[in-house]
Amino acid sequence: MLEAVFNAFKIPDLRRKILFTLGILVIFRFIATVPVPGVNREALKQLLETNQLLGMLNMFSGSTLSNFSIVAMGVYPYITASIIMQLMTPIIPRLNELSQEGQQGRNKINQYTHWLTVPLALLQGYGQCILMQQSNVLSDFGLFSSDTWLHSLAILLTMTAGTVLLVWMGELITENGIGNGVSVIIFGGIVASLPQQIGNLIYGGSTTQNISGSFAFVVLALITIVGIVLINEGQRRIPVQHAKRVRRGRMYGGG
Repeated sequence: MLEAVFNAFKIPDLRRKILFTLGILVIFRFIATVPVPGVNREALKQLLETNQLLGMLNMFSGSTLSNFSIVAMGVYPYITASIIMQLMTPIIPRLNELSQEGQQGRNKINQYTHWLTVPLALLQGYGQCILMQQSNVLSDFGLFSSDTWLHSLAILLTMTAGTVLLVWMGELITENGIGNGVSVIIFGGIVASLPQQIGNLIYGGSTTQNISGSFAFVVLALITIVGIVLINEGQRRIPVQHAKRVRRGRMYGGG
């Protein structure tokens, strides 16, 4: 495996793509440390510890929720918009026609997906801000009150811009780097929080409950990986019957 990595860096074009992808991921991790102004760190930490769902979202977002970063929503509004567009394409005749026009039609649908990402990001950002305010994470001011509506609007626009920025960075990786850019951004966020999660599992205590929970987590992770590999690499052999043909007195095909 190490030999394959060394050989990849010997190829100039491939080396450039790998370094470009790593550079984008480093920039993403720097941006993930920039918090939204007015956050109560202690209240946020307590909220993530008591709410398991938010803790899981924090892990998959690369710990961007742990400091309520400007990219706390990640690229998930874009993924939601992509799913909506995929579901609406067979229903709306215009979208169905665009999907059959080749690359130009797909580019147009991708443009619509980007436009849909913005209102979805605003809606999701508003929901997150309301949740943070109810949990006293943003307790210094009321959202969209007569005195703080400009500050609240700035927070929503900043979080939306963070999502759009990550989507743009993901497309840069798709065009100039390795793999699907959005998937790489999600992968980079998950991998960034893995060392901390593993440390919590190992040093979080030696009780039987922690040990059994860690063992169950590892088993489920291995089963998931094996299942994904088997499904992705699986093949189904389908027998095909060919009719016999006679040309110039000779018989061809059949079977």
